[in-house]
Amino acid sequence: MHHLHKNAPQNPFQSFWMGGYECTDQLNAFGHRVDFLHLTGHFQKLDEDYQALNPFGIRTVREGIRWSQVERTPYHYDWSTVASMLATGQRHGVQQVWDLCHFGYPDDLTPLHPMFARRFAALCRAFVEFYRSHRPDDVLIVTPINEVSFMSWLGGDVRGTSPYCVGQGWEVKRGLMRAYIEGTAALREADPGIRILTTEPMINVVPRLGANRTERNRTTEFTINQFQSVDMLAGRLCPELGGSPDFLDILGFNFYYDNQWQLEPHQTLGWNDSPLDPRWKPLSALLQMAYQRYQRPVVLTETSHPGIDRPLWMQHIARECAIALRQGVPLWGVCLYPIIDRPDWDFQDNWHQSGLWDAELLPDGPPQRVLYEPYAEELLRAQAHIAEVLASAEYAQKPQRVMA
Repeated sequence: MHHLHKNAPQNPFQSFWMGGYECTDQLNAFGHRVDFLHLTGHFQKLDEDYQALNPFGIRTVREGIRWSQVERTPYHYDWSTVASMLATGQRHGVQQVWDLCHFGYPDDLTPLHPMFARRFAALCRAFVEFYRSHRPDDVLIVTPINEVSFMSWLGGDVRGTSPYCVGQGWEVKRGLMRAYIEGTAALREADPGIRILTTEPMINVVPRLGANRTERNRTTEFTINQFQSVDMLAGRLCPELGGSPDFLDILGFNFYYDNQWQLEPHQTLGWNDSPLDPRWKPLSALLQMAYQRYQRPVVLTETSHPGIDRPLWMQHIARECAIALRQGVPLWGVCLYPIIDRPDWDFQDNWHQSGLWDAELLPDGPPQRVLYEPYAEELLRAQAHIAEVLASAEYAQKPQRVMA
């Protein structure tokens, strides 16, 4: 990237297009521990899943360690599953980006527990030590905690996961971000070259048509609140938690078809309506807004659509990413999440059909993979489109104003 000044951050990803494997280990709304690594059959079919990425040139994937499984007793870690995943990744030449906390924590912890941050920081240190004993030299990319904004709402406001609270979203968010910040400091200390990838939902909340000024201001506030977690990490909000601009590295945003809604009465905005709702904000504009706010490279860390609209959604995403790139947003990648279909957390008989591969359930053994052809064809077209933009002279000459 010759046009970046010498202090600019280097892009560590092996491919622009990435695959995300659902790895949640949370307690669901009914208090049951879920384990999607095994439920989706990804662990059992790791070789097959990685092999299947080849035709799409996907060399980078998002995986998770499942904190609740690694640390069954405080400060004792069992890395055996992660070690076998690492070995398979190495065999296939697949770069794995690791989530340390993906909606789940050990049985004796919640984000409101006084020892939550200390235990998480200890996990971070132990993970780096374990990782470096297997891979002394490569670039390690880590997401400390996935979707803090979503998790704090799910566990703090609507009783969807531990700690099963109502009206405690802000406290849960503070608890998660205290751990995130202490964890990031621990990761950096253990490995100064580590790359931190945040993954937060990207949303747009709009007022009803004909809303008054108070309603409009309220929805603006809701939309801006999506940045609270990253603002805390940067030390812009709640500086007493120890956040710092140095902790901002690569900013990931998760964008789904239902991430834009009218506040009251609640109603999802359609992304494919004709005519389009004037309140719908293009993804390119949202990416631009996030980039302007932090001046850091961005990644679309999760995106997908259920059912037959998968190819159309892919087209939509490619078009918006091309616009963002042409506008000078340093967009470093797009992750198809989930790349293999997943079930619902609370009702596990209900599969979403949102993957590049559908999961065909068998009476025994892990689900079979069935490629959803229309999505696959559209993905190849999208890849060609983005490759063209990245190669175009117009893009190469754009000064990337990324702060070191």
